[in-house]
Amino acid sequence: MSSKYAAVMLFTMPAIIILYEILCLIQEQEHLRPDLGFYVIMGALGFIVTDWLIPQIKIFLLKKGISGKDLGKKGTSIQDKDVPEALGIVPSTVFMISLIICLVKFANEHHDKLLDCNSALLSVCFMMFLGFTDDVLDWPWRYKVILPSVATLPLLCCYEGSTSILVPRFFRSFLMKGDDVTSFGKFVGLFVIVDTQANGAILELGLLYFVYMGMLGLFCTNAINIYAGINGLEVGQSVVMACSILIHNLLEIRNNSLSYENHLFSAMIMLSFIGVSVALLRHNWYPASVFVGDTYCYFAGMTFAVSGILGHFSKTLLLFFIPQILNFIWSCPQLFKFVPCPRHRLPRFNAKTGLMEPSTFACKPNECQWLKAKLHDTGGVNMTVINLFLQLFGPMTERSLCISLLFFQLFSCAIGLYIRYSVDLFD
Repeated sequence: MSSKYAAVMLFTMPAIIILYEILCLIQEQEHLRPDLGFYVIMGALGFIVTDWLIPQIKIFLLKKGISGKDLGKKGTSIQDKDVPEALGIVPSTVFMISLIICLVKFANEHHDKLLDCNSALLSVCFMMFLGFTDDVLDWPWRYKVILPSVATLPLLCCYEGSTSILVPRFFRSFLMKGDDVTSFGKFVGLFVIVDTQANGAILELGLLYFVYMGMLGLFCTNAINIYAGINGLEVGQSVVMACSILIHNLLEIRNNSLSYENHLFSAMIMLSFIGVSVALLRHNWYPASVFVGDTYCYFAGMTFAVSGILGHFSKTLLLFFIPQILNFIWSCPQLFKFVPCPRHRLPRFNAKTGLMEPSTFACKPNECQWLKAKLHDTGGVNMTVINLFLQLFGPMTERSLCISLLFFQLFSCAIGLYIRYSVDLFD
C-alpha cells in the first residue's frame, strides 16, 4: 500500500466512526441536533480560517527570524531552507476564538457550567502563551516542568467530580481478605481511605486525586513535546487522540452517562480542536512547509487535560496516551540524565539512502553497552519510541515512519476504547 493511501485510510477510519456516532446521536436525541450542528459548523469554520491564515502568518514569522532548519533534510537540496516555526500560534488562536463562541452558547444553556468554561479558557490560554514564548525565548526545562502544573490550577479550583477510584478486581485481595483489611491495605489506608463497605473496591483519594490531575496536565503538555521530531507527528498524534476522545464522548452521551453534560462540553472542545489541527496538519505533513513549535504541543496537551478533567474522565484519558506513556518510560534514563541526553534526539537522515535511521549520542566504548548495536561503538541509540521503531523495523522514509507511528497511535487508542468498554476489570 502506498504511503498516500495509507495516510488517507489512517484519518478516514476515525472520521467515519465519528460521523456515524453523530448521526446516531441526533436521531436518538433530537434535542441535541442544534447544539451538535453548531459545534460541527464551528469546527469546520476553524479548519477553513486556520488553513487560510497559516500561509499569511508564516511570512511574518520568517521576516522576524522565527524559523529553523529541518534537521531531517540534511544532505538534501533543501537542508538550508528556512522553515517558519511556532505556527501553532495560528490554530491555537483560532481555537480560542471558536471556543469562546461555542462557550457563549453552551453557558447560556448550562448556567452551572460557566465556571468550567472560564477555567478552560484560562488554562488553555496560559499554555498557549507559555508555548509561544518558549518558541521565541527558549525557556529552560525547569520552567517547562513547573508552569503546566500552575496552568491546571483553574481547572482544579472548579472541579466538582468524584475523587475516588475503582480498584481492579485482581488487586482487591491485596487490600481486604473477607471483611478484614490486610497489612498492605492498612498501609495504603495511611494515605487514602479504603472503603471497607465496598470490600476494597473503592479508594477515596481526596487531595491526592487533585495532585494526580495537576500532574496529568504536566504530563499531557510535555508528553507530546518529547514524542516529536519528524514532519507531521506532533499534529498527527494529536488528531488521532482527539478523534478517540470525541468517540468516547459521543458514546457516553448516547449511553446517557451520569456525566452527560461534561461529555457534551468535552465534545464541543474536541470538535473545534480537530478542525484547527487538521488544517495545521495539511501544512506540517511531509515535506513540512511550517513547524508547529512548542506552542502547539503545549496547547494540544492542555486541551486534552481540560477535556479529561472537566469532562470527568481523567483516568480514561490516559488510555489514549499509551504511545506517549511508553515513550516517556523509555526516555526516562535520558530525561533524568542517567544516560547522556543530547538536545535533539530525532532520527538521523541518511542522504545516500534517503531513509531515516536511529540517531545516537556520544559515549565511551565501555559505557551504555545495552544501547549499542555493536560492542565497541562510541555511540548509543537515543531512547525514544521513534528510534526504537527504526531499530525494530529497519530504516524507512520520513513519511512512512510518521504513518507507521500514527497507525500505532490509532491502534493504541482502539485498544484503550476496548479496555474502557469491553474488558471487565471492575465489576
